[in-house]
Amino acid sequence: MIPVTRTIALDERELEETFIRASGPGGQNVNKVSSAVQLRFDVRHSPSLPEPVRERLERLAGSRLTRDGVLIITAQRFRTQERNREDAVARLVELVQRAAVAPVPRRPTRPTLGSRQRRLEAKGQRSVVKKLRGEPFEE
Repeated sequence: MIPVTRTIALDERELEETFIRASGPGGQNVNKVSSAVQLRFDVRHSPSLPEPVRERLERLAGSRLTRDGVLIITAQRFRTQERNREDAVARLVELVQRAAVAPVPRRPTRPTLGSRQRRLEAKGQRSVVKKLRGEPFEE
């Protein structure tokens, strides 16, 4: 089990790892070794995630989520397969942790008397400035 929060833990069997060739530094080694990791996690069918977390995770994932609800994380930052695996899992955990935090509902507030007065004074000053831009008047 991979701990995410106090109440959420992901089962390793829900993660599917495939190893692909990485781009970037590595010299001749980069053409021979599949050190990049593509981590797949089925968000829609995961029993580990509560429904509200699942919905927020789908919104947070953006283009990393397929039409079938599978989250794909590609890690190729490091030269070794093991460090890329750790990086991919850490990124998945961080994403689920962000989704686990419920947004604070907005409480509507009213503007204070002072802020309304300042707004009206600023509008009045702006109005005077614009009136002075007009045609010069003759007496």
